[in-house]
Amino acid sequence: MGDARQDKVVVIGAGMGGLCAAMRLSHAGLDVTVIDRAAAPGGKMRQVPTAAGPADAGPTVLTMRPVLEAVFEAAGASLDDHVTLTRAERLARHWWPDGSTLDLFADAARSEAAVGTFAGPKAAAQFRRFSARAAALFDAFDGSMMQSASPSVAALAWQVMARPSLIPLTLPGRTLAGYLRGAFDDPRLRQLFGRYATYVGGSPYASPALLALIWQAEAAGVWSVKGGMHALARAMAGVAEANGTQFIYGAEATRIEVQDGRTAAVHLASGERLPAGTVLFNGDPAALANGRLGDTLRKLLPSAATHPRSLSACVWTFAAAPRGAALDHHNVFFGGDARREFGPIAKGHLPEDPTLYVCAMDRAGGAVPDVPERFEIIMNAPAGLTLSEEDQDRCRSLTFRCLSDRGLTFDPVPGLEALTTPLAFDALFPSSQGALYGRSPHGMLSALRRPRARTALPGLYLCGGGTHPGAGVPMAALSGRHAAETILTDRTFTSPSRRTAMPGGMSTGSATAGHTPSR
Repeated sequence: MGDARQDKVVVIGAGMGGLCAAMRLSHAGLDVTVIDRAAAPGGKMRQVPTAAGPADAGPTVLTMRPVLEAVFEAAGASLDDHVTLTRAERLARHWWPDGSTLDLFADAARSEAAVGTFAGPKAAAQFRRFSARAAALFDAFDGSMMQSASPSVAALAWQVMARPSLIPLTLPGRTLAGYLRGAFDDPRLRQLFGRYATYVGGSPYASPALLALIWQAEAAGVWSVKGGMHALARAMAGVAEANGTQFIYGAEATRIEVQDGRTAAVHLASGERLPAGTVLFNGDPAALANGRLGDTLRKLLPSAATHPRSLSACVWTFAAAPRGAALDHHNVFFGGDARREFGPIAKGHLPEDPTLYVCAMDRAGGAVPDVPERFEIIMNAPAGLTLSEEDQDRCRSLTFRCLSDRGLTFDPVPGLEALTTPLAFDALFPSSQGALYGRSPHGMLSALRRPRARTALPGLYLCGGGTHPGAGVPMAALSGRHAAETILTDRTFTSPSRRTAMPGGMSTGSATAGHTPSR
């Protein structure tokens, strides 16, 4: 195959990973076409209409800003020239059934003082130690896992051994909930920081303790995007288009054609055939294993690369007038017993006592909005859950009754048209079972089992929240960066023997650490 054919790249999916890769590859001079089933870019960074205008129905925050800055720079652009970001002074406001509240801030000293007022001086000291440990964990795993396209177990072990204080956090079988029991005396603080397991789609009772590092990703800064997270996706698509990328929306890929042992084309539901020497799949990797893109790809991934599945969610997106609780931009309303949330979810049911994330998106930057305001409410749920209309009514009653019990009501209460269920997410993102974060983070080795960018089929690459380094906006962006650089490297060193020279192929995995598509 000559260079002209190799220069033709088809990216399947205009989510964060696919957009990042398209920006970089088109800037490098490749002929890039991005196709997507949706009518606009963004993937999970989507918007839905409400009475107050389009509202984000996916991720609501941006962390790890330097990752996005590097993505734009690699495409010959500047992040600040294309989107307006505002750093949040208050990270989130937290509420408990006993009426207590706690604000955490971008300023570490303010957060420590707030924790002291909330739970006493001993709790403040425990928070300070926890934050220091989370920062050390993040530092140890950032370069060796998240920023690396091909992390090795040896490199990770060296990072931990160089910091002996981190060893207790990386012991096999040590869960995040188990670690937090020793880190905080106050059960409310254990509940708060255990919630970070859900950022990558897991339960604190089954996710490894090293996920404590996610707190550092948020403590280092949270930004809101003017116009919502979907505005970031549109800006990225604009940079890619300026670099020469062609976007085709409303186009569904049905098969990746293989000729002579490598990718040759992508076939669309319309019957169109797009020749491509390189194909980048920015979708759930489970779609390959179940043959959605052709039977020849079924054996590329071991089952452990995509299963077990992560959490899904029941998401309400609507406009209304709030009453009662003094909301901030990001709000978390905790249930009374976390085990009554994650226990039923583990059995495939809705939680009995859910924690609810409420994004008052018109309050970004401390704004005082007009009414009605736009809201997104997220309740964790199991992947693969099918809800009848009666079940959806029960979900509605549970969600808004729990909020009412904590002092927050809405006028009007949204109807079922405002609800996105796990089954609806599966329809939006095929083969995902509604799992919003790809593979589950449960188990110590889960971080090493996600597929990486390069597959065992020459010409086929992967990116997105289901691949290394995992779910969430910055992690998906890193996956796109890894994929683009791997594609460019492989073009440079193409040879008939390249396939046998691959380090690991698709049986190896990745890190899972970082913010989730949504809270």
